[in-house]
Amino acid sequence: MSIHLKNGGDTRSLTFIETVERIMNIFFIPLTQICAFAIVGILLWMTFVVGTQALPAISQFGLGFLSATNWDPVRDEFGAFPQLYGTIVSSIIALLFAVPVGLGVALFLSEDFLPPKLRVILAFLVELLAAIPSVVYGLWGLAVIVPLFKVVGNWLYSTFGWLPFFSTPPSATGLGMFPAGLVLAIMVLPTIAAISRDALISLPPDLRQAAVGLGATRWETIIQVLVPAAFSGIVGAVMLALGRALGETMAVTLLIGNSNQVNSSILTPASTVASLLANQFAEAGGLQVSALMYASLVLFALTLLVNILAELLVRRVQRI
Repeated sequence: MSIHLKNGGDTRSLTFIETVERIMNIFFIPLTQICAFAIVGILLWMTFVVGTQALPAISQFGLGFLSATNWDPVRDEFGAFPQLYGTIVSSIIALLFAVPVGLGVALFLSEDFLPPKLRVILAFLVELLAAIPSVVYGLWGLAVIVPLFKVVGNWLYSTFGWLPFFSTPPSATGLGMFPAGLVLAIMVLPTIAAISRDALISLPPDLRQAAVGLGATRWETIIQVLVPAAFSGIVGAVMLALGRALGETMAVTLLIGNSNQVNSSILTPASTVASLLANQFAEAGGLQVSALMYASLVLFALTLLVNILAELLVRRVQRI
């Protein structure tokens, strides 16, 4: 098959590669458009289904559902404040650990601290952490982090018990907000490290050469030139990690203790929206199902808000 192209008054035959590209464009562009609209359609459909099933709870509890602390299926009294509090606090703990470590790993693997072959291997191993199922992280946390946390938690309570964050001793089981947040940090670490590394690697080499040419040291170049230039990518990585931390289910369910109490101390058991759904949805019925749908709708809105803020922040940084 040959295709002729008119360019002004001249007509020439397309090469084989140009013909293949034109044929691929004919099928690829409409197919990707269909897929993109299908994803939006699935998202809207999911929102509609969850919202429809949440309507009984929304009409009965209203916005008070977000501030109420009772979750009593026997009396049909539901409030998701402890779960929302646990979701946000455990995600913040995860980011406090994961952001500095992830950014450090990204810098270490993007600069010439190591031979190139070793950097590639280490980068692959870091990215491999993202492929481990979350239930494996949870079981590993139960076997390793929780026994260690009992010792560390008792030390934090005896040393820094005057601080609200460590004002109570750890529970007898060792489960709580702190070990859950720590394992969450390990889970989101590959996202921050890999995307931040890609952002740093993609910077034009002229930036580094110009900074060095002006007399900047290695660390002055990294801190004052490279990190600010890749800041939008780093922010995007952190926000993606936050989105995963907010919605993580199995590992958090195994480690957080699943308590329906709000406590300022991160050494005590707590609960998240995702762990609430994992624990109760299979045996729920009636208004409890609607309340769980309401809680999942709030979590969905929270995750969507984080992504919107990330997009706005990245665009604002790119303008600077």
